[in-house]
Amino acid sequence: MGRVITLREALREGMSEEMRRDPNVFLMGEEVALYNGAYKVSKGMLDEFGPKRVIDTPIAELGFAGIGVGAAMNGLRPIVEFMTWNFAVLAFDQIVNNAAKTLTQSAGEFRCPIVFRGPSGSAGQLAQQHSQSFESWLANCPGLKVVSCIDPHDAKGLIKSAIIDDDPVCMMESEILYGLEGEVPEHEYYVPIGKAVVRKEGTDVTIVSYNKMMEVCKLAVAELEKEGISAELIDLRTIRPLDIDTIVQSIKKTNRLVVVDESWPFASVSSEVAYQVQKYAFDYLDAPVTRINSADTSLGYAPTFVEEFLPNPEKVIRAVKSVLYVK
Repeated sequence: MGRVITLREALREGMSEEMRRDPNVFLMGEEVALYNGAYKVSKGMLDEFGPKRVIDTPIAELGFAGIGVGAAMNGLRPIVEFMTWNFAVLAFDQIVNNAAKTLTQSAGEFRCPIVFRGPSGSAGQLAQQHSQSFESWLANCPGLKVVSCIDPHDAKGLIKSAIIDDDPVCMMESEILYGLEGEVPEHEYYVPIGKAVVRKEGTDVTIVSYNKMMEVCKLAVAELEKEGISAELIDLRTIRPLDIDTIVQSIKKTNRLVVVDESWPFASVSSEVAYQVQKYAFDYLDAPVTRINSADTSLGYAPTFVEEFLPNPEKVIRAVKSVLYVK
């Protein structure tokens, strides 16, 4: 049994352990130092590591992302925190055109070992420009690895793996789940990038999801179990590279798939999962793959819009029953 700590504490421990191990690792971003981070993920890190390794930046995402890319190309290992991935759209030129392409543009001469991290997705009444999920945007770009997880144990292990990775890694978190608690071991460990995990085994249907939609799925799975429906729940953890093998092995058992994804439906993470499943597991499917996504529109401010926009347990339950052909 491990200690029970929050997601923000798990991320902090992971970053701090790697910073103690390697003096080339440093953290930079908006309010990460004096203010201890917008979500207090970096609380106390300035006191331990000092202002040369925990660096407050201006509100200029394109600028400090570019500084991070240059530092990575010159032998350092930056962790760049965005207050939200919504703001990081401004920095996509550096992430997509420089960080992701450094290795190929230099014919293998330069690597770019950098971590970009921050919260993605909706966080309540934050309206259109602050409620977007960017996993599918980033995963579309060759050269980037994309991880998205809200389990404290896995979040710590994944941030450590991301920091030591020689390629750029985008860590997608959740603003509303930094306080989520979970068991985390005392000893050092790493969680491999590119490996999904089965959170609950089942026999009737496979449900695949990631990030805070896993909490939605857990509620749905518990309700389905009361009705005698056994759902297998898979947490992707990594969006790219996608662990399709774990999904296929589950479908060979359950023969049905529901994908729950906070992205907009067009060209989403669920779109890619559905495509790969029909490519590698078509003969095992007894029903069409069903997706639950956020609504195909920008998110309004009113609470009723937020509720209708996002996936919820009721939508997941209906989708599961549809692929099982039960009412």
